[in-house]
Amino acid sequence: MCAPLVMEQVARSLSRRAFLGAGLGLLAGQALAQAPVPGKAFRQAADLTHELSPEIPLFPGAEPMRITTLVTVRKDGYYGNRLDLWEHSGTHMDAPAHFVEGGLTAEKLPLGSLIAPLAVVDIREKAARNPDAQVTVDDLLAYERRHGRLPRGAFVAMHSGWEARWRDPKAFLNQDAGGTLHFPGFSPEAAEFLVREREIVGVGVDTLSLDFGPSKDFKAHLVFLGAGKYGLENLAGLAQVPPSGALLFVGAPKHRGASGGPVRAVAVW
Repeated sequence: MCAPLVMEQVARSLSRRAFLGAGLGLLAGQALAQAPVPGKAFRQAADLTHELSPEIPLFPGAEPMRITTLVTVRKDGYYGNRLDLWEHSGTHMDAPAHFVEGGLTAEKLPLGSLIAPLAVVDIREKAARNPDAQVTVDDLLAYERRHGRLPRGAFVAMHSGWEARWRDPKAFLNQDAGGTLHFPGFSPEAAEFLVREREIVGVGVDTLSLDFGPSKDFKAHLVFLGAGKYGLENLAGLAQVPPSGALLFVGAPKHRGASGGPVRAVAVW
């Protein structure tokens, strides 16, 4: 979520074979141990990230990103752009500091929290009936009856089907005549349940905000971020991922003092 209106060396590439052969390493060990199929070689992957561009939907008040080409291969012998963008653009992270004075900024989040068992809670049916649908405690308990208790260190993603509107910013924001936004999110009660009754590292949504569109107090944000959890907003591709059994990798922002920033989120299973 979140715009000013609301609150003012290239890594060496590893082949898939080499990656699987090497394993996840110590940081991923805990997350892998919590996955339903420990040690199983990954056969599928899904990119949960939208492409960034000046045309993407943004929370009201945020300026569109600008991409300025500075040099080209034809003219300068190499190609490069300058990017100007609001931290909370596209598929992005909300770090605790985004809503909590003195909270962790994105670059200081524990590295192990960026690798997590992924639980995808599907609320598409009720979101199709009501754009203001919220993930409730009942939804979470129904998920657990079907797929087992949320594992320790889990990342919980809401799948509302809202991604289908991504290429139409007006439909994605879904503002009414009075300017109120309408889209799904987590209820404050579900947020409290997840931080008090379950051991999660973070949550994500396929909409603009962890809170549903009409929220004025952003209680779900305050609960999650206040508990030191992070949020991912504008996730993509959740329909490709199984409800349980996948592992999430978050390429988190690492600039100084980051309230958040664009991420590359990938699920494997």
